[in-house]
Amino acid sequence: MANTFNKKYTYQPINKPNLKELYNGIKTGNKTVLSQAITLLESKNQKDRELIYQLIKKLPAPSHKTIRIGITGSPGVGKSTFIESIGSFLCKKDYKVAVLAIDPSSEKTGGSILGDKTRMENLSTMKNAFIRPTPSKGQLGGVAQTSHEAILLCEMAGFEIILVETVGVGQSETHVKELVDFFLLLMLAGAGDELQGIKRGIMELADTILITKSDEGNELNAKKAKLNYQNALHLFPANENKWMPKVLTCSSLENKGINQVWDVIQDFEEKATKNGWIKKNRSSQNRFWFHQTLQNFIKNKFYTSP
Repeated sequence: MANTFNKKYTYQPINKPNLKELYNGIKTGNKTVLSQAITLLESKNQKDRELIYQLIKKLPAPSHKTIRIGITGSPGVGKSTFIESIGSFLCKKDYKVAVLAIDPSSEKTGGSILGDKTRMENLSTMKNAFIRPTPSKGQLGGVAQTSHEAILLCEMAGFEIILVETVGVGQSETHVKELVDFFLLLMLAGAGDELQGIKRGIMELADTILITKSDEGNELNAKKAKLNYQNALHLFPANENKWMPKVLTCSSLENKGINQVWDVIQDFEEKATKNGWIKKNRSSQNRFWFHQTLQNFIKNKFYTSP
């Protein structure tokens, strides 16, 4: 009886995909293989990560145009609800949308809830969407160590719009600016934040400030907050990309203002492509993440050496 039980229920480890399987899967836009590739990228095993770096080197650069959008804001501002709303809106327009959601890791256990996929229930069922939660593992800056490579993999798998949702811890979330083309800062109306509008830091990095939860009954607060932020933005120096940051309002629950957000992003992309800023910025970001990755490899080699 015991032998029968063991034969039937003995655990068999799942085989890792090899380089050829990963290459073919990413090239054909297979979401399961893309997820496996990101898992190997996040692995503590250096050989797993080296396999993915070989894959990225081997894969051709995407032939389609891509836009990388960073989305940040304090906890409770409605980042996941907004991403589900705009992601669904874009999928219905036949765009391929990838969402990379960075979740905070526990200081005690190192674990994460990784609940973004369950919070984006509608978007997760759409065939044009890919949602990947990733633990921050204590990494500062609101993003994960492997976020840059995960973006590259998503683009190589055919996704045109990459939405990066940060941890949402406040003023320290500046590394996301080194990942994306367009930086969207979500703010709440009537929460007192508008009184701090002239504070430097994350606000001056934003390409657009979006006042969320402008639902029925809260429109007046949203309009007041919008005016305060518009006044504050005039005190900041001009951005290197020559873009004047906008202030918008939206209600993700009522799907109000979502199309205006996308119009602003498209306007930004057109101007930043025309003046060469997106190309220049991505080149600068590649250098930044090369040094970050190099430092991580050196540290890992040191700490894993007897």
